[in-house]
Amino acid sequence: MPVVAVGRPLREKLGDDGVDSLVQLINQSQGEHKNDILKMVEEKFERRLSEEIGRVEKNLLVKIAETKTELMTIILELKAEQAKSKAELIKWMFIFWVGQLGMMLGILFAFFK
Repeated sequence: MPVVAVGRPLREKLGDDGVDSLVQLINQSQGEHKNDILKMVEEKFERRLSEEIGRVEKNLLVKIAETKTELMTIILELKAEQAKSKAELIKWMFIFWVGQLGMMLGILFAFFK
């Protein structure tokens, strides 16, 4: 607590009890004023913090939605590429089987003639 110095003329007029009461009153008033300021600053800080948290949450939701959209696009592209690869693989497998069947028939015709 701050120290309040009381001058001699005031001390002589009020007396020791009066000066003590005056100092106590001043200290109490300063304490109440300090508490009021702290409450006001605390409320302002909480309100500002709530606003900032709301803004951050909004930005996060937007970024998450954008990321989901990008991921879905990438997944669809990968699925299309996978389907294309499967079709290409089946085509080459079929060509290989037809070639193999042709060779087997050629060997069988050559063997039985």
